[in-house]
Amino acid sequence: MKGLEKLTTTELSLWVQQARTKAEQGKVIDRIPQLALADPGWFAVHICCKSGKTISFGDTACVFPLMSVIKTFSLLYLLEHFGAETVFGWVGVEPSDAPFNSLEQLVSDRGHPRNPMINSGAIALADKLPGKDASQRTFLFCQWLNQLAGCQLKLDEVMLASVRLTRSTANEAIANYLAETSHLGNLETALDTYEQICCICGQVEHLALLGKLLAFDNGCVSSQNRRIVNAVMLTCGLYEASARFAVRVGLPMKSGIGGGLIAIVPGEGAIACYSPALDTVGNPVAGLAFVEALSQKLELSIFG
Repeated sequence: MKGLEKLTTTELSLWVQQARTKAEQGKVIDRIPQLALADPGWFAVHICCKSGKTISFGDTACVFPLMSVIKTFSLLYLLEHFGAETVFGWVGVEPSDAPFNSLEQLVSDRGHPRNPMINSGAIALADKLPGKDASQRTFLFCQWLNQLAGCQLKLDEVMLASVRLTRSTANEAIANYLAETSHLGNLETALDTYEQICCICGQVEHLALLGKLLAFDNGCVSSQNRRIVNAVMLTCGLYEASARFAVRVGLPMKSGIGGGLIAIVPGEGAIACYSPALDTVGNPVAGLAFVEALSQKLELSIFG
């Protein structure tokens, strides 16, 4: 039996308890008022295996915004619609050792976003989503994900209002620079689209179902695009901590400031976690501790 399939609920509950104790090392983001309402002690995990086996544990009824986790799937969506050559004309695949909302990085790269997992890359790609305006783009994208993955994601209007109320000046500066260097078609639509797709929300189960799209061939997305997205997640998905966790965990992962974390076990399944307390980089502390324990105990690393 392969790694993920071996997992028992007893083991899972033990690793969840251990991970939960790490949550106090992080803190819930307070820049967005609606996100600040989350309880730092919340923890949920949902695992989907290729065989159809699923395991859930913890606060699985919690609904949270995907925030930056959505960047993985907007990349997949655009690859499926436009192909790799076009998409990587818009954005690079180089890892960044600067924070996810760094303007300095973008300026040093002369306006060409370094990768799709940081804000500059995701804003540039939000500008390219199909649809006439931000709302239509978000609707079409969300509908595509739900149909493909069989989940029930939806836009959280209350969260969106909170994000708009406290719009990130860093993101505005990034969008302005992208526009100045001709990397954006419409600055306002791009920013509005980016904010909307980050406020697509669901439960940890829905995130795991999205992860399944990247875990193995299911006839839904091209295997080439799946490989590309997993590679970019591995090298860029946890911002400047990506290399450290590639060594410690060895799985493609993507985090979001809403507390979501998705880890892909190629050929086996997907692990989704929700834990809103973040480290200084912006990654969920308990979620990463849990996935690290799981990967090491079950020998899940893609590096054999």
